[in-house]
Amino acid sequence: MKIGLLGYGKMGKTIEGIAVKRGHEITLKVDKDDDLLDLSNVDVAIDFSMPTTAFSNIKTCLENGTPVICGTTGWLDDYPKAVELCNENGGAFLYASNFSLGVNIVFKMNELLAKMMSDLDEYAADIEEIHHTQKLDAPSGTAISLANGIIENSNYDSWTLDQPKGNQLGIIAKRLPDVPGTHIVSYNSEVDTIKIEHIAHSRAGFALGAVIAAEWILDKKGVFNMRDVLNLG
Repeated sequence: MKIGLLGYGKMGKTIEGIAVKRGHEITLKVDKDDDLLDLSNVDVAIDFSMPTTAFSNIKTCLENGTPVICGTTGWLDDYPKAVELCNENGGAFLYASNFSLGVNIVFKMNELLAKMMSDLDEYAADIEEIHHTQKLDAPSGTAISLANGIIENSNYDSWTLDQPKGNQLGIIAKRLPDVPGTHIVSYNSEVDTIKIEHIAHSRAGFALGAVIAAEWILDKKGVFNMRDVLNLG
């Protein structure tokens, strides 16, 4: 498979290493906003660019019939437009806030736990996410996905980075030097605390998931997520 890397930072380089080990060829590397997006020799594009360029990259891919995997966060106001473009062009588009296989299992666990806790008013939920200081967006896309998983399966109706009020779910976002990506969902009561925690030890888990998603989406049409790739229902 011929892969185009839209974004060639640390994540792009990690994806390159894993893709090559799995027998794929990197035929395009886009490192700067003004680099030429020539998709003529690309089977699947993987976007880990910047929030300001992600939608433009996705649009170009879909208009040129190139399946595109996107892991860039911070651009989701344009997500409905990307879905519309995909459907209009009969394309293939997969976005995930986190490609880690482990995190996507945690997403499912989070939803199941939220359902179980929804009638237990003794417990208050919150989410904490910790990332390195180079991460530009806060909260992380993964934290937002976790929050939405709780909101859709409980009495919480929105999330906030501020002190939660009413039925708001609080998210705590921390940026520290040289830390692995960490996400913690907590349910706290006067008598105990229940937690789901995921700690990423390196970028390799995210990169592997992105390559697996690219392998999976080849020859498919539609809008997908990692739940489809992993058959999590």
